[in-house]
Amino acid sequence: MKNNASLAYAFLLVVGDFVALLAAFTAAYILRVKYDPRPLIDQIAAIPYFYAVATVLPLWILVHGFIGLYSHNTYEKRFSELGRLLVGSIIGILVVIGYDFSTDAKLFPARLVPVYGFLLGFGFLVLFRAFARLVRQSLYSYGIGVNNVLILGDTVVSSEIANSIANTVKTGHRVVGMIGREDRDFRIFASFEEALQKLKKPFDSIIQTELYRDQEKNNTILLYAQQHHVSYRFVPGNTDLFVGNITVELFGGLPMIAVHQTALTGWGRIAKRLFDFAASLVLVVLLSPIMLIIAALEKLTDPRGPVFLRQTRLTRFNREFTVFKFRTHKSAISGISDKEAFAKLGKPELYEKYKANGYSLKNDPRITRLGRFLRASSLDELAQLFNVLRGDISLVGPRALIPTELNTYEKKHAILSVKSGMTGLAQISGREDLSFDERRRLDVYYVQNWSFWGDIVILLKTLRAVLSGVGAR
Repeated sequence: MKNNASLAYAFLLVVGDFVALLAAFTAAYILRVKYDPRPLIDQIAAIPYFYAVATVLPLWILVHGFIGLYSHNTYEKRFSELGRLLVGSIIGILVVIGYDFSTDAKLFPARLVPVYGFLLGFGFLVLFRAFARLVRQSLYSYGIGVNNVLILGDTVVSSEIANSIANTVKTGHRVVGMIGREDRDFRIFASFEEALQKLKKPFDSIIQTELYRDQEKNNTILLYAQQHHVSYRFVPGNTDLFVGNITVELFGGLPMIAVHQTALTGWGRIAKRLFDFAASLVLVVLLSPIMLIIAALEKLTDPRGPVFLRQTRLTRFNREFTVFKFRTHKSAISGISDKEAFAKLGKPELYEKYKANGYSLKNDPRITRLGRFLRASSLDELAQLFNVLRGDISLVGPRALIPTELNTYEKKHAILSVKSGMTGLAQISGREDLSFDERRRLDVYYVQNWSFWGDIVILLKTLRAVLSGVGAR
């Protein structure tokens, strides 16, 4: 039984976006024409204006479609949806203004109308999307639009999937049964045939987490899905293999799956480097006064020590480079290894605690008073902008670690398939509140699921994390 809930919701978003934009431009007209006494460029009556705007706004809706605002992968993620709504609004208003300039039609009675339309349009779109999400979740609580899922396979992944979608009101999914996996929270069936016989309501999706040795069983499941228009998904047993950039290509006349270690390949690497260079250059110029003040404070508070910490770190393809950071350690122990530093301070026992805590230590005695402020505000990281300019690292990527730290992690080869970064998923997910292994797992996830838009989201969330001080030490 084919479930059209996602299609219906996408259609609702299209209609709702159009109505929200039409309301925004109507309000813009009223604000400028009715309540602003200044003269107008063109005398355009309300009704002709309304019809003209209604004719042009579908171009704005097309922009939303092109950037994926009606895609399930976008509207299920609030932050991603918000960012794309902003981008779509900017492009949309440019398209509308471009139409006004390139045609003989007089669309706006005053220059402030499109400005008001843009601002109100973005606001109305955000409010409508939030309202639409609440309505959909309300319908889920009544079982309307819910996607019924049958999970097959005696693997841990089966339980993980079932538990991740168990909250129907939030996910819109309901697990109607599991085959081959014992789980007390869900209804269990001995076979696919038994599930078909005993389930009263038809299911909309099949998720299979392992292939049966009997190929006929696999064919039966897939054939049923095709004949009854049921969504079918297969999760490979080796989930670490099927990540990153996956393509299907013909090889020797046969379809073959090609799996790259990272999604950051080809044009993506070029675009990322160009963005890194341009953005870091602008940031160095804008933030140079702050960096000069930090350098002056370093010399005033500890004249004997260097301004910068220079340390060997690892980046793409296991290449070593010298990272720059504003010094936060006491000058007497700056530049020596962690173990030697604790020993020199007469506290060698703290090194094991520091190491066991994922190379992090609360109230670290090696750090100066100025250093504590720099770390808490993340201002010590600003010097790494010079590393980004040089191409040693990227603005976004896995954390650049010293060799002794990273060599302890078994999947370091995955992390080192891309350039290290100033910020990354770990920094926006708790920073030092996460364990060493948790941070490295986030690094691996970033490598395998890179996207340019994802980098923009991480940069914006980094700014929020720095301002809020989440996880800072």
